[in-house]
Amino acid sequence: MSMRGRAARFSGVGLAAVLVLGGCGTSVTGTAVPQGFGAGDTANYASLLTECDVVAPERIAEIVGGDSIERGFLGAICRWTVGGAAGPARVTFNWFETGALEVERSTSERLGYDVEEVAVDGRRAVLSRPPADPGSCGVTAGFPAGGVVGWWVQYRAGSGADPCAAASSLVASTLDLAA
Repeated sequence: MSMRGRAARFSGVGLAAVLVLGGCGTSVTGTAVPQGFGAGDTANYASLLTECDVVAPERIAEIVGGDSIERGFLGAICRWTVGGAAGPARVTFNWFETGALEVERSTSERLGYDVEEVAVDGRRAVLSRPPADPGSCGVTAGFPAGGVVGWWVQYRAGSGADPCAAASSLVASTLDLAA
């Protein structure tokens, strides 16, 4: 490498060092906390897990055609297993306060599900069915206060039960409670 090449290389390194050391830093006062955990935020999360109770477990079991219900998971998505004559059924509820029906529709389409527009208690909704699983169906509707609510029902293959009718009834129950 020539003397001129070395000089250009060192001057480039020197310029970078000056830029890094000379004023790109800023001091911020205060205490770092994860997003959503600052003072005063707890009121927004006080009833976070009560969303799973929007429809009583006994009512879920009744709609799905079962005589027993076991809660499996609470969180952003709630899950139950319902026992009954048609065999065990898996039930899932989701409530996305800032969700959009079009996002739910496009997600189902990307997953390869059969999707159709339906109405539940006069509200626009999307019905989704995985083609390889006729015992499964999900219905998602816009929620009156904003966002979307959805219910999925999955019956054992060959049970003869209609998962779309059950999911639609669960959405209707949720919307009725919101009125």
